Amino acid sequence: MARPLVRAIPFVAALAAAVAVAACSKTPDAKAVADSSKAAHFTISAEQRAKLELVTLATVNFRPEIEITGTVAFNGDRSTPVLAPISGPVSRIVANLGVVVTPGQTLATVSSPDFATAVATYRKAETALRNADRILKQNEQLFSNDALARSELDQSRTDQAAAVADRDAAVLGLRGLGLDEATITGIRDGQKAAPVEGAIRSPIAGTVVERLINPGQLIQAGTTAAFTVADLSTMWVIANVYADDIALVEHGLGVDILTDAKGTKVRGTVDYVAPIVDPGTKATMVRIVADNSAQLLKRDMFVRMHIQSRRERAGLLVPVAAVLRDDDNLPFVFVTATDGSFDHRRVTLGTRIGNSYEITLGLKVGEQVVANGALFLQFAERQ
Repeated sequence: MARPLVRAIPFVAALAAAVAVAACSKTPDAKAVADSSKAAHFTISAEQRAKLELVTLATVNFRPEIEITGTVAFNGDRSTPVLAPISGPVSRIVANLGVVVTPGQTLATVSSPDFATAVATYRKAETALRNADRILKQNEQLFSNDALARSELDQSRTDQAAAVADRDAAVLGLRGLGLDEATITGIRDGQKAAPVEGAIRSPIAGTVVERLINPGQLIQAGTTAAFTVADLSTMWVIANVYADDIALVEHGLGVDILTDAKGTKVRGTVDYVAPIVDPGTKATMVRIVADNSAQLLKRDMFVRMHIQSRRERAGLLVPVAAVLRDDDNLPFVFVTATDGSFDHRRVTLGTRIGNSYEITLGLKVGEQVVANGALFLQFAERQ
Protein backbone atom coordinates (compact mmCIF):
# COMPACT_ATOMS: atom_id res chain seq x y z
CA MET A 1 0.00 0.00 0.00
CA ALA A 2 2.95 2.39 0.63
CA ARG A 3 4.38 2.19 -2.91
CA PRO A 4 1.55 4.03 -4.69
CA LEU A 5 1.78 6.89 -2.17
CA VAL A 6 5.51 7.28 -2.80
CA ARG A 7 4.90 7.54 -6.54
CA ALA A 8 2.10 10.10 -6.10
CA ILE A 9 4.33 12.63 -4.38
CA PRO A 10 6.51 13.45 -7.42
CA PHE A 11 3.39 13.63 -9.64
CA VAL A 12 1.71 16.20 -7.36
CA ALA A 13 4.89 18.24 -7.15
CA ALA A 14 5.25 18.23 -10.90
CA LEU A 15 1.65 19.30 -11.35
CA ALA A 16 2.09 22.19 -8.88
CA ALA A 17 5.21 23.32 -10.67
CA ALA A 18 3.44 23.24 -14.02
CA VAL A 19 0.57 25.37 -12.66
CA ALA A 20 3.05 27.88 -11.23
CA VAL A 21 4.87 28.16 -14.56
CA ALA A 22 1.60 28.61 -16.43
CA ALA A 23 0.48 31.30 -14.01
CA CYS A 24 3.75 33.16 -14.45
CA SER A 25 3.53 32.91 -18.26
CA LYS A 26 0.12 34.70 -18.38
CA THR A 27 1.41 37.93 -16.86
CA PRO A 28 3.36 39.28 -19.86
CA ASP A 29 0.57 38.26 -22.24
CA ALA A 30 -1.95 40.35 -20.29
CA LYS A 31 0.41 43.30 -20.31
CA ALA A 32 0.91 42.90 -24.06
CA VAL A 33 -2.83 43.07 -24.62
CA ALA A 34 -3.08 46.16 -22.44
CA ASP A 35 -0.11 47.89 -24.05
CA SER A 36 0.75 46.57 -27.51
CA SER A 37 3.71 48.96 -27.82
CA LYS A 38 5.58 46.71 -25.35
CA ALA A 39 5.35 43.65 -27.60
CA ALA A 40 8.64 41.93 -28.29
CA HIS A 41 10.66 43.00 -31.30
CA PHE A 42 11.29 40.52 -34.08
CA THR A 43 13.71 40.56 -36.98
CA ILE A 44 13.94 39.17 -40.49
CA SER A 45 16.85 38.57 -42.84
CA ALA A 46 18.41 41.37 -44.86
CA GLU A 47 17.16 39.74 -48.08
CA GLN A 48 13.60 39.67 -46.78
CA ARG A 49 13.87 43.23 -45.47
CA ALA A 50 14.95 44.47 -48.90
CA LYS A 51 11.56 43.44 -50.32
CA LEU A 52 9.59 45.58 -47.89
CA GLU A 53 8.29 49.06 -48.70
CA LEU A 54 8.84 51.48 -45.81
CA VAL A 55 7.03 54.80 -45.47
CA THR A 56 8.37 57.61 -43.27
CA LEU A 57 5.58 59.48 -41.54
CA ALA A 58 5.20 63.23 -41.98
CA THR A 59 2.39 65.69 -41.28
CA VAL A 60 0.35 66.33 -44.44
CA ASN A 61 -2.65 68.48 -45.28
CA PHE A 62 -5.70 66.64 -46.56
CA ARG A 63 -9.47 66.89 -46.87
CA PRO A 64 -11.21 64.21 -44.80
CA GLU A 65 -13.55 61.76 -46.55
CA ILE A 66 -16.35 59.61 -45.25
CA GLU A 67 -18.11 56.65 -46.82
CA ILE A 68 -21.79 56.22 -46.01
CA THR A 69 -24.72 54.24 -47.34
CA GLY A 70 -28.17 55.41 -48.33
CA THR A 71 -31.46 54.55 -49.99
CA VAL A 72 -32.81 56.04 -53.22
CA ALA A 73 -36.22 57.76 -53.27
CA PHE A 74 -38.18 59.85 -55.76
CA ASN A 75 -37.39 63.54 -55.71
CA GLY A 76 -40.20 64.85 -53.49
CA ASP A 77 -40.04 68.25 -55.18
CA ARG A 78 -40.66 66.66 -58.59
CA SER A 79 -43.07 63.82 -57.83
CA THR A 80 -46.63 63.67 -56.58
CA PRO A 81 -49.42 61.22 -55.81
CA VAL A 82 -52.44 61.82 -58.02
CA LEU A 83 -55.71 61.68 -56.07
CA ALA A 84 -59.05 61.02 -57.74
CA PRO A 85 -60.91 64.34 -58.14
CA ILE A 86 -64.29 62.62 -58.57
CA SER A 87 -66.13 59.63 -57.17
CA GLY A 88 -67.38 56.65 -59.12
CA PRO A 89 -66.20 53.51 -60.91
CA VAL A 90 -63.07 53.65 -63.10
CA SER A 91 -64.14 53.18 -66.70
CA ARG A 92 -60.79 53.18 -68.49
CA ILE A 93 -57.05 53.36 -67.79
CA VAL A 94 -55.37 55.64 -70.31
CA ALA A 95 -51.77 55.86 -69.02
CA ASN A 96 -50.02 52.69 -67.89
CA LEU A 97 -46.77 52.31 -65.97
CA GLY A 98 -43.73 53.87 -67.61
CA VAL A 99 -45.66 56.31 -69.79
CA VAL A 100 -44.18 59.81 -69.96
CA VAL A 101 -46.95 62.38 -69.47
CA THR A 102 -47.37 66.15 -69.67
CA PRO A 103 -49.31 68.44 -67.30
CA GLY A 104 -53.06 67.99 -67.81
CA GLN A 105 -52.75 64.71 -69.72
CA THR A 106 -55.53 62.20 -69.00
CA LEU A 107 -54.45 59.20 -66.92
CA ALA A 108 -57.85 57.51 -66.47
CA THR A 109 -61.55 58.17 -66.94
CA VAL A 110 -64.33 57.73 -64.39
CA SER A 111 -68.07 57.21 -64.89
CA SER A 112 -69.22 59.56 -62.21
CA PRO A 113 -72.55 61.03 -61.10
CA ASP A 114 -70.51 63.97 -59.86
CA PHE A 115 -69.74 64.80 -63.47
CA ALA A 116 -73.38 64.79 -64.53
CA THR A 117 -74.31 66.95 -61.53
CA ALA A 118 -71.54 69.44 -62.31
CA VAL A 119 -72.64 69.70 -65.96
CA ALA A 120 -76.24 70.31 -64.93
CA THR A 121 -75.17 72.94 -62.39
CA TYR A 122 -73.11 74.76 -65.02
CA ARG A 123 -75.94 74.75 -67.56
CA LYS A 124 -78.38 76.12 -64.99
CA ALA A 125 -75.89 78.81 -64.01
CA GLU A 126 -75.39 79.83 -67.66
CA THR A 127 -79.16 80.01 -68.22
CA ALA A 128 -79.63 82.07 -65.05
CA LEU A 129 -76.87 84.46 -66.11
CA ARG A 130 -78.34 85.00 -69.55
CA ASN A 131 -81.72 85.74 -67.99
CA ALA A 132 -80.13 88.14 -65.47
CA ASP A 133 -78.27 89.93 -68.31
CA ARG A 134 -81.53 90.31 -70.27
CA ILE A 135 -83.44 91.69 -67.28
CA LEU A 136 -80.63 94.12 -66.42
CA LYS A 137 -80.59 95.51 -69.95
CA GLN A 138 -84.37 95.97 -69.92
CA ASN A 139 -84.32 97.72 -66.53
CA GLU A 140 -81.49 100.02 -67.58
CA GLN A 141 -83.57 101.05 -70.60
CA LEU A 142 -86.65 101.60 -68.44
CA PHE A 143 -84.67 103.60 -65.89
CA SER A 144 -83.25 105.85 -68.61
CA ASN A 145 -86.84 106.63 -69.65
CA ASP A 146 -87.86 107.36 -66.04
CA ALA A 147 -90.07 104.26 -66.08
CA LEU A 148 -88.30 102.35 -63.31
CA ALA A 149 -87.26 103.14 -59.78
CA ARG A 150 -83.58 103.27 -58.83
CA SER A 151 -84.05 100.49 -56.24
CA GLU A 152 -85.36 98.07 -58.85
CA LEU A 153 -82.38 98.81 -61.14
CA ASP A 154 -79.97 98.19 -58.26
CA GLN A 155 -81.66 94.88 -57.46
CA SER A 156 -81.35 93.70 -61.07
CA ARG A 157 -77.65 94.58 -61.00
CA THR A 158 -77.23 92.57 -57.79
CA ASP A 159 -79.03 89.61 -59.32
CA GLN A 160 -76.80 89.77 -62.40
CA ALA A 161 -73.62 89.85 -60.27
CA ALA A 162 -74.83 86.86 -58.26
CA ALA A 163 -75.52 84.97 -61.48
CA VAL A 164 -71.97 85.69 -62.71
CA ALA A 165 -70.57 84.35 -59.44
CA ASP A 166 -72.67 81.18 -59.70
CA ARG A 167 -71.52 80.65 -63.29
CA ASP A 168 -67.86 81.10 -62.38
CA ALA A 169 -68.20 78.65 -59.48
CA ALA A 170 -69.79 76.09 -61.81
CA VAL A 171 -66.91 76.50 -64.29
CA LEU A 172 -64.37 75.94 -61.52
CA GLY A 173 -66.26 72.79 -60.55
CA LEU A 174 -65.97 71.44 -64.09
CA ARG A 175 -62.28 72.27 -64.24
CA GLY A 176 -61.78 70.51 -60.93
CA LEU A 177 -63.28 67.38 -62.46
CA GLY A 178 -60.67 67.49 -65.22
CA LEU A 179 -62.64 69.03 -68.10
CA ASP A 180 -60.69 71.08 -70.61
CA GLU A 181 -61.76 74.49 -71.94
CA ALA A 182 -63.05 73.14 -75.25
CA THR A 183 -65.45 70.76 -73.47
CA ILE A 184 -66.65 73.51 -71.14
CA THR A 185 -67.27 75.81 -74.13
CA GLY A 186 -69.25 73.04 -75.84
CA ILE A 187 -71.43 72.59 -72.75
CA ARG A 188 -72.01 76.36 -72.62
CA ASP A 189 -73.08 76.37 -76.27
CA GLY A 190 -75.57 73.57 -75.62
CA GLN A 191 -73.63 70.68 -77.12
CA LYS A 192 -74.35 67.24 -75.69
CA ALA A 193 -71.73 66.13 -73.14
CA ALA A 194 -71.17 62.52 -74.09
CA PRO A 195 -70.07 60.27 -72.63
CA VAL A 196 -70.77 61.37 -69.08
CA GLU A 197 -67.23 60.73 -67.81
CA GLY A 198 -64.71 62.62 -65.75
CA ALA A 199 -60.94 62.49 -66.18
CA ILE A 200 -58.07 61.96 -63.75
CA ARG A 201 -55.26 64.13 -65.11
CA SER A 202 -51.57 64.46 -64.36
CA PRO A 203 -50.77 67.67 -62.47
CA ILE A 204 -47.07 67.63 -63.51
CA ALA A 205 -44.79 66.42 -66.27
CA GLY A 206 -43.03 63.14 -65.59
CA THR A 207 -43.31 59.36 -65.74
CA VAL A 208 -46.14 57.23 -64.39
CA VAL A 209 -44.27 55.19 -61.78
CA GLU A 210 -47.26 53.76 -59.87
CA ARG A 211 -50.79 52.81 -60.91
CA LEU A 212 -52.97 52.16 -57.90
CA ILE A 213 -56.40 51.70 -59.51
CA ASN A 214 -58.00 49.25 -61.94
CA PRO A 215 -60.98 49.42 -64.32
CA GLY A 216 -64.25 48.94 -62.46
CA GLN A 217 -62.79 49.98 -59.10
CA LEU A 218 -64.99 52.36 -57.14
CA ILE A 219 -62.97 55.41 -56.11
CA GLN A 220 -63.68 58.26 -53.73
CA ALA A 221 -63.00 61.88 -54.60
CA GLY A 222 -60.14 63.43 -52.66
CA THR A 223 -59.10 60.24 -50.84
CA THR A 224 -58.32 57.50 -53.37
CA ALA A 225 -54.69 57.59 -54.58
CA ALA A 226 -54.86 56.70 -58.27
CA PHE A 227 -51.33 57.19 -59.66
CA THR A 228 -47.87 58.46 -58.78
CA VAL A 229 -46.11 60.65 -61.32
CA ALA A 230 -42.43 61.49 -60.93
CA ASP A 231 -39.80 63.38 -62.86
CA LEU A 232 -36.97 60.83 -62.94
CA SER A 233 -34.25 63.19 -64.18
CA THR A 234 -33.16 63.60 -60.55
CA MET A 235 -33.57 61.40 -57.47
CA TRP A 236 -33.15 61.77 -53.74
CA VAL A 237 -30.71 59.65 -51.74
CA ILE A 238 -31.46 59.51 -48.02
CA ALA A 239 -28.56 58.69 -45.67
CA ASN A 240 -27.86 58.68 -41.93
CA VAL A 241 -24.59 60.21 -40.70
CA TYR A 242 -23.33 59.72 -37.16
CA ALA A 243 -21.96 62.39 -34.84
CA ASP A 244 -18.28 61.61 -35.55
CA ASP A 245 -18.72 62.51 -39.23
CA ILE A 246 -21.61 64.98 -39.40
CA ALA A 247 -19.27 67.99 -39.06
CA LEU A 248 -17.81 67.05 -42.47
CA VAL A 249 -21.18 67.23 -44.25
CA GLU A 250 -22.42 70.63 -45.44
CA HIS A 251 -25.15 71.92 -47.74
CA GLY A 252 -23.96 72.05 -51.35
CA LEU A 253 -21.16 69.50 -50.88
CA GLY A 254 -20.50 67.20 -53.85
CA VAL A 255 -21.10 63.46 -53.44
CA ASP A 256 -19.97 60.45 -55.50
CA ILE A 257 -22.68 57.76 -55.52
CA LEU A 258 -21.83 54.13 -56.34
CA THR A 259 -24.34 51.39 -57.12
CA ASP A 260 -23.94 47.64 -57.43
CA ALA A 261 -25.66 47.74 -60.79
CA LYS A 262 -22.79 49.50 -62.58
CA GLY A 263 -19.34 50.79 -61.78
CA THR A 264 -20.23 54.25 -63.10
CA LYS A 265 -20.28 57.01 -60.50
CA VAL A 266 -23.40 59.15 -60.17
CA ARG A 267 -22.82 62.72 -59.08
CA GLY A 268 -24.97 64.27 -56.38
CA THR A 269 -25.13 67.30 -54.10
CA VAL A 270 -26.00 67.55 -50.41
CA ASP A 271 -29.37 69.31 -50.41
CA TYR A 272 -30.42 69.12 -46.75
CA VAL A 273 -28.88 68.29 -43.38
CA ALA A 274 -31.52 67.70 -40.69
CA PRO A 275 -31.32 69.93 -37.60
CA ILE A 276 -32.20 67.01 -35.30
CA VAL A 277 -30.94 63.46 -34.75
CA ASP A 278 -32.97 60.29 -34.82
CA PRO A 279 -33.69 59.38 -31.17
CA GLY A 280 -33.32 55.68 -31.92
CA THR A 281 -30.11 55.61 -33.97
CA LYS A 282 -28.60 58.94 -32.82
CA ALA A 283 -27.78 59.65 -36.47
CA THR A 284 -28.56 62.76 -38.54
CA MET A 285 -30.58 62.45 -41.73
CA VAL A 286 -28.85 63.83 -44.83
CA ARG A 287 -30.55 64.25 -48.21
CA ILE A 288 -28.64 64.22 -51.50
CA VAL A 289 -30.07 65.29 -54.86
CA ALA A 290 -28.55 63.03 -57.52
CA ASP A 291 -28.46 63.40 -61.29
CA ASN A 292 -30.35 60.51 -62.88
CA SER A 293 -30.16 61.38 -66.55
CA ALA A 294 -28.74 57.90 -67.23
CA GLN A 295 -31.63 56.29 -65.28
CA LEU A 296 -29.22 54.28 -63.10
CA LEU A 297 -30.94 55.08 -59.80
CA LYS A 298 -34.17 53.29 -58.87
CA ARG A 299 -36.42 53.87 -55.90
CA ASP A 300 -35.42 51.85 -52.78
CA MET A 301 -32.01 51.01 -54.30
CA PHE A 302 -29.21 50.68 -51.74
CA VAL A 303 -26.13 52.77 -52.65
CA ARG A 304 -22.73 53.73 -51.25
CA MET A 305 -21.47 57.30 -51.20
CA HIS A 306 -18.14 59.09 -50.81
CA ILE A 307 -18.24 62.59 -49.35
CA GLN A 308 -15.12 64.76 -49.19
CA SER A 309 -15.06 67.72 -46.84
CA ARG A 310 -14.27 71.23 -48.08
CA ARG A 311 -12.12 71.89 -45.02
CA GLU A 312 -8.47 70.87 -44.91
CA ARG A 313 -6.74 69.57 -41.81
CA ALA A 314 -3.26 68.29 -40.96
CA GLY A 315 -2.44 64.77 -39.79
CA LEU A 316 -0.61 61.51 -40.41
CA LEU A 317 -1.57 59.26 -43.31
CA VAL A 318 -0.45 55.67 -43.92
CA PRO A 319 -1.16 53.49 -46.97
CA VAL A 320 -4.14 51.17 -46.70
CA ALA A 321 -1.80 48.21 -47.25
CA ALA A 322 0.05 49.07 -44.03
CA VAL A 323 -3.01 48.57 -41.80
CA LEU A 324 -3.76 45.02 -40.67
CA ARG A 325 -6.16 43.49 -38.15
CA ASP A 326 -5.22 41.35 -35.17
CA ASP A 327 -7.13 38.46 -33.60
CA ASP A 328 -9.34 40.97 -31.78
CA ASN A 329 -10.09 42.72 -35.09
CA LEU A 330 -8.19 45.80 -33.92
CA PRO A 331 -6.07 47.74 -36.44
CA PHE A 332 -2.27 47.69 -36.17
CA VAL A 333 0.83 48.48 -38.22
CA PHE A 334 4.44 47.34 -38.19
CA VAL A 335 6.88 50.05 -37.13
CA THR A 336 10.67 49.83 -37.59
CA ALA A 337 12.78 50.03 -34.42
CA THR A 338 16.19 51.69 -34.09
CA ASP A 339 17.95 48.32 -34.09
CA GLY A 340 16.36 47.28 -37.39
CA SER A 341 13.70 45.03 -35.87
CA PHE A 342 9.94 45.56 -36.15
CA ASP A 343 7.26 46.39 -33.60
CA HIS A 344 3.62 45.37 -33.74
CA ARG A 345 1.83 48.67 -32.97
CA ARG A 346 -1.91 49.12 -32.45
CA VAL A 347 -3.31 52.34 -33.92
CA THR A 348 -6.55 54.31 -34.00
CA LEU A 349 -7.92 54.99 -37.47
CA GLY A 350 -9.60 58.18 -38.61
CA THR A 351 -11.16 58.63 -42.03
CA ARG A 352 -10.04 56.97 -45.26
CA ILE A 353 -8.63 59.34 -47.87
CA GLY A 354 -8.25 57.57 -51.19
CA ASN A 355 -5.68 54.80 -50.69
CA SER A 356 -4.63 56.01 -47.24
CA TYR A 357 -5.93 55.96 -43.67
CA GLU A 358 -5.70 58.84 -41.23
CA ILE A 359 -3.98 57.76 -37.99
CA THR A 360 -5.30 59.64 -34.97
CA LEU A 361 -3.42 57.73 -32.25
CA GLY A 362 -0.45 55.34 -32.02
CA LEU A 363 2.12 56.85 -34.40
CA LYS A 364 4.23 60.00 -34.55
CA VAL A 365 6.10 62.03 -37.14
CA GLY A 366 9.40 60.52 -38.30
CA GLU A 367 8.55 56.86 -37.60
CA GLN A 368 8.71 54.32 -40.41
CA VAL A 369 5.87 51.90 -41.07
CA VAL A 370 5.78 48.92 -43.41
CA ALA A 371 3.45 49.36 -46.37
CA ASN A 372 3.80 46.63 -48.99
CA GLY A 373 5.02 43.53 -47.21
CA ALA A 374 3.05 44.01 -44.00
CA LEU A 375 1.16 40.74 -44.56
CA PHE A 376 4.49 38.90 -44.85
CA LEU A 377 5.60 40.37 -41.52
CA GLN A 378 2.36 39.31 -39.88
CA PHE A 379 3.01 35.76 -41.04
CA ALA A 380 6.66 35.91 -39.88
CA GLU A 381 5.63 37.25 -36.48
CA ARG A 382 3.42 34.24 -35.84
CA GLN A 383 6.16 31.71 -36.64
